Amino acid sequence: MLHRFSKFLVACTVLLILAGSLVTSHDAGLSVPDWPTSYGWNMFTFPPSMWVANIFYEHGHRLIASTVGLLTIILAAWLWLADSRRWLRWFGVAALGAVIAQGLLGGLTVLFFLPAAVSTAHAGLAEIFFCMTVAIALFTSPGWSDGYAAADPRVRPVDDGTLRRLATTTTILIYTQILIGATMRHTGAGLAIPDFPWMFGHIVPDHWSGRIAIHFAHRVGALVVTLGVIAASAYVWSRHRDRPELTRPATLLLALVATQVTLGALTVLTARDVWINSVHVVCGAIVLTTSLVLTLRSWRARFAYQMQEPQSALRTQREENTLVSAISASSAVKRGGDRA
Repeated sequence: MLHRFSKFLVACTVLLILAGSLVTSHDAGLSVPDWPTSYGWNMFTFPPSMWVANIFYEHGHRLIASTVGLLTIILAAWLWLADSRRWLRWFGVAALGAVIAQGLLGGLTVLFFLPAAVSTAHAGLAEIFFCMTVAIALFTSPGWSDGYAAADPRVRPVDDGTLRRLATTTTILIYTQILIGATMRHTGAGLAIPDFPWMFGHIVPDHWSGRIAIHFAHRVGALVVTLGVIAASAYVWSRHRDRPELTRPATLLLALVATQVTLGALTVLTARDVWINSVHVVCGAIVLTTSLVLTLRSWRARFAYQMQEPQSALRTQREENTLVSAISASSAVKRGGDRA
């Protein structure tokens, strides 16, 4: 049940990211100019009759964010009460801290009139929180608990250092690309280069500005991420094709990246169509978390080893203490018998 609830939170977070991207795509960030109130009303009593034009997107975003915050409180408490893994309980608390910080950043973007730095940080933290919810859903899954060996207990988690490096690097590259994309959105550089696949009719822009440089970096980043995803997926299929817990996310990652590149091209060609632009943001977040799932599963064996080492040492210490106690008791009984 805990695993299902964590997956529900993941789905709600996807909806929240879509709502946030629609706010930016509609330039609706200041359509409700006060925070935490909405035109002086309590957020939750703001009358629906006033949810008009861009107010609908901004106020809806706030309500969905509040719902996700409430669900995160429930998840953190549930983990603390129901899960025996101390590290996971604290990870749930960290996720709660992240969503609180995210809400505060969202408020600051309004109070300070959408400064690019704060808005970009808001977008970056949203991705981190989404990753945390996906990680919790993964950590509470039956597959993670049994090491993906339910069908055959003799099967052990994959322990492949090269795969760990490839997957981890790919995830970092994707997150970096998302930050560049967020910077591009919040500095108005989305159409700084208005054509695709060329750039002002050339392979490389023939003139430069700050916005053109940001847009160019995002396109280069897309190429680097695509190559990283291809390398990681190809390695999985060449070395671990019999491990569905790795091949499934690797295959999905390839499909998502192809979709994401297409959406990015269409965003330029349609002059930032609102829905294409927004779905592009959501797809990027799903690309990141899919890569994260592959990365965490590649670390499953090492993670289990690190967690088991302290437990093994503790069991050994307890066994030694029990043995010493037994020997001491036996010696005491023997001395008592000798005196008798």
